[in-house]
Amino acid sequence: MTVTLDGDSLTIEEVVAVARHGEAVELASEARERVRTSRERVEDIVEAGDPVYGVNTGFGELVDTQVPRTEVAELQTNLVRSHAAGVGRELSREEVRAIMVTRLNALLAGYSGIRLRVVELLASLLNEQVHPVVPSRGSLGASGDLAPLAHLALVLIGEGEADVAVDSSADGGSGGSSAAPESERLPGDEALTAVGLESVGLKAKEGLALINGTQLTLGLAALLVADAERLCRAADAAGALTTEVTMGTTAACAEPLHEVRPHAGQATSARTVRRLTADSDVVESHRNCDRVQDAYSIRCLPQIHGAVRDAVAHLREAVEIELNSVTDNPLVFPRAAFDDRASGTDQGAVVSGGNFHGAPLAHRLDYLIAALTDLAAVAERRTDRLVNPNLQESHLPPFLAQRSGVESGLMIAQYTAASLVNECRSVGRAATDNTPVSGGQEDHVSMSATAAVNARRVLDRARQVVATELLCAAEAAEYVDESLGSGTSEAYETVREVVPPLTGDRRPDADMKAVDSLIETGVLDDAVDELGADTQ
Repeated sequence: MTVTLDGDSLTIEEVVAVARHGEAVELASEARERVRTSRERVEDIVEAGDPVYGVNTGFGELVDTQVPRTEVAELQTNLVRSHAAGVGRELSREEVRAIMVTRLNALLAGYSGIRLRVVELLASLLNEQVHPVVPSRGSLGASGDLAPLAHLALVLIGEGEADVAVDSSADGGSGGSSAAPESERLPGDEALTAVGLESVGLKAKEGLALINGTQLTLGLAALLVADAERLCRAADAAGALTTEVTMGTTAACAEPLHEVRPHAGQATSARTVRRLTADSDVVESHRNCDRVQDAYSIRCLPQIHGAVRDAVAHLREAVEIELNSVTDNPLVFPRAAFDDRASGTDQGAVVSGGNFHGAPLAHRLDYLIAALTDLAAVAERRTDRLVNPNLQESHLPPFLAQRSGVESGLMIAQYTAASLVNECRSVGRAATDNTPVSGGQEDHVSMSATAAVNARRVLDRARQVVATELLCAAEAAEYVDESLGSGTSEAYETVREVVPPLTGDRRPDADMKAVDSLIETGVLDDAVDELGADTQ
């Protein structure tokens, strides 16, 4: 598959295809023309010589300092160099590719005043598997994700560093492979030469166009949406299996119950549990037992999981808008867009605004962190019900150990889940923080990049907690004689393909990692989705 970028129709699924599966990109012809027209407007402005922010003035607090025409190109190059102040862990290959494709799409909207040659070079980096080395920390999420994007832009001018695929033909221009090719790290100019590309010298407005945008936040958020949706489905599967093997009832997922409280996520999770447990002999075996109600972690599964689904949907909505938005500053418009009395010429109007501010994503990312933390918390509580001898059914041995006392079974797996929940809870809210910068000119920033990085950390931990529940639920199923549901049996068998039943104590870390991988890579999702379970 080749993803066509036009500045107007990029989807989360296409970002995932480019970022994770190495798919190539191509630039739509109409988008190319918009870029050319936008650049012509900038050239007209430069020729006129009037002071215009981002074109021939300083930046931030230095906005009132006009730069001579002979130094405009140097201004843009210095901007990229001076803003490459990132620190911390390096972004992964897929994270860098997500940033690249989202920035490229924003530039193709035709409001950034950048030359087509620069845009085409960025596209070539993607297709030739040249991935700039980008530190993850340094952005305030206002004036865009400046520091990370500056590290990316350095490679375009032959500076910085990049990882280059050793055999780009294996996973390069044609794309299609999900496995990352082997790579070597080279200085920016050598990386370009290695794949037959040449660096560019920046001209008026171009440095700012490259680094002023929300694309670190956005690229990470797009991947987060895809992963969080998958995690919600995995949590439903784990919770459904736990419900069965603890002899819980699925009556709390009955359709009439959720029709009278019609939250979308709640209805979806309830419907998914019903589908996964369909034809379950386990459920039928105790339908008329004496138990009146299950614990909240089982009985309220649709309400809790559903609220998390709704939080993910809230983020998806913002990401889908942001993917096809223009978020740098200033922006180049036809003058007629602001002045109906303008002549028939297409001279540009450069307008400073605040589209670079990450608040629309930051608050929803913080919301996602809270929701995923709750998902981890309820999965841990169900895990406890599987192993805790004071809570579990009599048919399950303490800690799922075959010889309790001599063996500890999966006792410590629940400890680990508890520690992961604690870590999720320790991650604070980023979007409510603020540290003024640039001499007070930029006096309220969004911290959206921090929210995105935090959300990735929490999602990974929550996934590990859900994997622990699924591991324990599969082990508990060994003590159930009746047949599982049509979907939960698939979940059980998928776990058993990578983790055999306990025959005595063994290290659980490898088993936990194997089940976590089933969720992360989508193997569990594919197995359960064959039943027609909900994908949203």
